[in-house]
Amino acid sequence: MARKSSFLAELVHRYAGRLAVVFFFNFLSVVLTFCVYLLVEPFCKLLFTGDVSGLSPISSFVVSRLQPVLHFENIASSISLIVLLAILFYFLKTLFSYLTQWFMATLRSDLLYRLRNQVYRKILILPIGYFTSTRRGDVVSRAVGDVQEVEFTILNSLKSFITDPFSILLYVAFLIYINPRLTLYAFLLLPLPFLVIAKISSVLRRDNRTSKQRMGSLLSQVEETIDGLRVIKGFNAQKKAEEQFRRFNNQYSDTQTRIYRRVNMASPMSEFLGVCVVMVVLVVGGSMVLSPNSSFSPELFITYIALFPQLIAPIGSFSTALSNYRRGQAALDRLYELLDADEVILQPEHPVSVSSFEHEVDIQSLSFSYGNHEVISDVDLTIAKGQMVALVGPSGSGKTTLADILERFYDPTSGVVKLDGIDIREYDISQYRALYALVSQDIVLFNDTLFNNITLGMAATEDEVMEAVRVSHLQEFVEGLEDGLQHRLSDRGLNLSGGQRQRISIARAVLRNAPILVLDEATSAMDAESERLVQQALDEAMQNRTVVVIAHRLSTIQRADQIVVLSGGRITERGTHEELMRREGDYYKYIMIQNLG
Repeated sequence: MARKSSFLAELVHRYAGRLAVVFFFNFLSVVLTFCVYLLVEPFCKLLFTGDVSGLSPISSFVVSRLQPVLHFENIASSISLIVLLAILFYFLKTLFSYLTQWFMATLRSDLLYRLRNQVYRKILILPIGYFTSTRRGDVVSRAVGDVQEVEFTILNSLKSFITDPFSILLYVAFLIYINPRLTLYAFLLLPLPFLVIAKISSVLRRDNRTSKQRMGSLLSQVEETIDGLRVIKGFNAQKKAEEQFRRFNNQYSDTQTRIYRRVNMASPMSEFLGVCVVMVVLVVGGSMVLSPNSSFSPELFITYIALFPQLIAPIGSFSTALSNYRRGQAALDRLYELLDADEVILQPEHPVSVSSFEHEVDIQSLSFSYGNHEVISDVDLTIAKGQMVALVGPSGSGKTTLADILERFYDPTSGVVKLDGIDIREYDISQYRALYALVSQDIVLFNDTLFNNITLGMAATEDEVMEAVRVSHLQEFVEGLEDGLQHRLSDRGLNLSGGQRQRISIARAVLRNAPILVLDEATSAMDAESERLVQQALDEAMQNRTVVVIAHRLSTIQRADQIVVLSGGRITERGTHEELMRREGDYYKYIMIQNLG
């Protein structure tokens, strides 16, 4: 609740000036509406009696101000001028209503712009672990669908929250002035629409939250299908995938149907109850006019009846806005779950600046857990500058997690990682990560030009990029492209071979020119020719750098200065290839299994 309150407080604080302008134009619009209806009583007097005597005090005040313009002895011309004046007032009222909406449009667009930026920035800074425990489709649903829902519900309701209460108060005050007793009868009945809308709204918020969760499941299913389409087709699993999607889609459609029905019920029900109230006012007010010695004239009653529906409109609008706001709260709740998610990897209050790697990376008593599952336990390791260190072990032994902790994608549960004697958590995060370049088996390429995929936000000239291309053994490939470096890649670069994608990833690392290079299964799942080219590129990229290599394929790491064998998150062996082979321990067994000894 605090975050929703802060959302509205921030809204009022940031846009106070624009909201004041919106309120001012709405004030003028409402005042001009009153001016139109103040002309009703003198109009009816002239039409029915031919003079303007016996008017109510406020209508008498209006008539006195119109005397220089209207000559009430000429009934026809006076009626025509009153009608023209009413048209002029209504035109101005419409103009100010438009200006109210015009300023609201810029406010809404700016607010949504900021909200989208906040959500995207949060996605960028959240730890990688967040996305391993959360479905990506649900994150996309929040970042796109929920922000859109906030626009359609809360922001669409914003104008009503600003303007309708003021309009209602003015209308009520004027109706009380005309006839307090009749207005009291009306207001004994008016709460009925509010009670109905409140009941519908309470159910809407719950249903809308369920709808958003089910939309997240739908998007996840589509995303997983696209990523795994080759496997689905290869195993003839299209029917199963379609049935699963149909089930998710059916659940979402059922929830949406309930929401549509309740939303569609709110407005007609409110309108019906409003008409019932008007009918009661007609009966009660008519009996007042017809009673003997009544001071409530027919002309004033007509003014009252003309003005009363104007009160129903903002009440209906406000009640609908409340209903929409309750719907929007579900989307806002989900957005703030994302925005309030723990960042975990936090920038220190007074970060230490770092621009180079001088001596060593020292890992001391390091342990790390995903929830209650311990992945790394009590690891001690020193990586000296210029060394090549290989991490070896079966899947799930903690190799990649250890490398991720080195780059500070995760912080250890206990223990410490020091760079040149300083805890890495004390460094500026961006500066510290700039010391690393990563080449992974999970190659990430974007739907952008080859140049932008290699530079990835780094400032570089075309000559510098081409040098990285040459080092990565990509020159022949790039020169064969019609657009060269400006060639646009498809999503994830799926129109390229695995070797080409990997060499682009290496070119990116070479261009970064970081002192520490992390190679995570960089040559896995490749044919012999692709592996040969990639290995040549890696050999050049590793020159004059500190290298951390993660590999199942032990042929790539036999030249390492230090081989660290992990099993169950613990270091079981360490040494050079020759030393470990002589011990005939775990490393020796891996070599024998792969027939590389």
